[in-house]
Amino acid sequence: MDHRLWTSTMNSTKTLLVIAGPTAVGKTAVAIQLAQRYNTVVLSADSRQFYREMNIGTAKPSEEELAAVKHYFIDSHSIVENFSVGDYEKQALALLDELFKVHDVIILAGGSGLYVKAVCEGFDELPVADPGIRHRLNQDFTELGIKHLQERLFNVDPVYYRMVDIHNPQRIIRALEVYESTGKPISSFRKSTKNNRPFRVVSIGLNLPRDILYRQINYRTDMMVKHGLIDEVRSLLPYRHLNSLNTVGYSELFDYFDGKTDLEQAIDLIKQNTRHFAKRQLTWFRKDKDVNWLEADDEELIPDIINLVNAPVVVEENDEEEAV
Repeated sequence: MDHRLWTSTMNSTKTLLVIAGPTAVGKTAVAIQLAQRYNTVVLSADSRQFYREMNIGTAKPSEEELAAVKHYFIDSHSIVENFSVGDYEKQALALLDELFKVHDVIILAGGSGLYVKAVCEGFDELPVADPGIRHRLNQDFTELGIKHLQERLFNVDPVYYRMVDIHNPQRIIRALEVYESTGKPISSFRKSTKNNRPFRVVSIGLNLPRDILYRQINYRTDMMVKHGLIDEVRSLLPYRHLNSLNTVGYSELFDYFDGKTDLEQAIDLIKQNTRHFAKRQLTWFRKDKDVNWLEADDEELIPDIINLVNAPVVVEENDEEEAV
């Protein structure tokens, strides 16, 4: 006997519609189309689009796109501010609490899996590390480079290595300090249970054939260079020590300015590292069984997403009894 209860989602719940997937797959355009359909707003879950000083290299929505739909967490912070995923979770939940008073559906769009997870499920409670360990790891990064840290992370936590942005030293150092403080890999601290949220989450993962996605990544990189990426990175040279700038599209050009590569090599590395990043994003989101994967170039994409939002909620009767 089927003990599930079916209820109408649009009459009974508020819905957070997540548009996730790899970089350059087309999340922004889809999020804007959906926001216009629902007369709602978009929250960015891209951990670099928060920063107002980083524009071209983060592929922010254009001025026209920002004018078409209200966006939050775009240009909301400065690179000189400390803004962690925990801070993002608190601010995003507080904002959603206000926005859901006006909207039944809100769009959360972005490819930073940890930030999406923080809003939808709650942020992992990680142990506090000894400051001395972090200081030593930062010294190792300065003296031995990021490759040394990447190799150490792979040896102690291959699971997290395949998920994390391995070109982000802040994330690698955090993982290593947790391991050195506890003797346990950071992946072991990931929550097996989700925090209850006062809204329903419908998660969409956008996918494209690998060759098409890579072609879009390469094209977008070329367009970034054409529209001033090199000058943007040059203007940020005084701030290159900040963790927010240790990211694909910026690190490679810092090396170019240091004379470690020529410009052509730097651009090729941006394309290569962006492709690798896209693979890690896909690995992260594909581990989430709640994600509904759809083809980004499907003509029926928007109607299919709307159908998923409108689908009835499945409530387990046993869960309700336990809650009572």
